[in-house]
Amino acid sequence: MQRYRFNVFGRIVDIERVGDGWRCLEVGNDGKRAPMQLAVPSDIPANELVGYLYAIYHEMATPTNGDVHPMSSE
Repeated sequence: MQRYRFNVFGRIVDIERVGDGWRCLEVGNDGKRAPMQLAVPSDIPANELVGYLYAIYHEMATPTNGDVHPMSSE
């Protein structure tokens, strides 16, 4: 399974490839993951996830959390 973790303006998000689609999970401070209300189109390749997340969540940017950063991938 392809799994990617991102810091999205201070919020930790895991995105996993499941079949032909993507599943999005928010990671809490305790490390527990919960489903998010985020639909990522199935045709978006993994190398474009940062740009997609930025486009969706750019309004969450703050002076101290102003970008989307990849954290890891599996």
